[in-house]
Amino acid sequence: MVPPPSIRLFFALWPDVATRTALDTLARNVASETGGRKVATGNLHLTLAFLGERPAAMVPDLCAIASQIDALPFSLPFDDVGCWRKTSIAWLATSPNVPPLLELRERVVRALATLHVVIEERRFLPHVTLARHIESVIARQSAPPIEWQVDSFALVASTLDPRGVHYEVLQTFALT
Repeated sequence: MVPPPSIRLFFALWPDVATRTALDTLARNVASETGGRKVATGNLHLTLAFLGERPAAMVPDLCAIASQIDALPFSLPFDDVGCWRKTSIAWLATSPNVPPLLELRERVVRALATLHVVIEERRFLPHVTLARHIESVIARQSAPPIEWQVDSFALVASTLDPRGVHYEVLQTFALT
């Protein structure tokens, strides 16, 4: 018996063009400073909930429950650059205590629970990965603020090909 096809999925905040451009410029500078590999422009995002490998047939149900999530648009200020030595990742972070972000994440997690999708229990560290495989560590520092106007979130598929990881937005859900 052949198992049903699976797909690697996550819910994320997906930046608008202006935010993506600002993030990309910072990612280029940080990658240059650290000797790391800049995250591809089209892959810049903030993960709300990582689902991992799931049956592809589950996508319509995930979209249906996500479309029922009620949350208001909000502004998310990013101004903190740093890195994780163990994973060799440089990142841009926002405060972990932004109530609208925490509420949106909690609503996503609760909605997933209705489909019996359990998210790994770990502290939520809201960040955008800027560079991978960094060779030199950077001290945590303030960066010129990037103000992200969040008016939607997305269900995203992740695929690995010979050139690296590729993300595809499957559906976007408006915050109203």
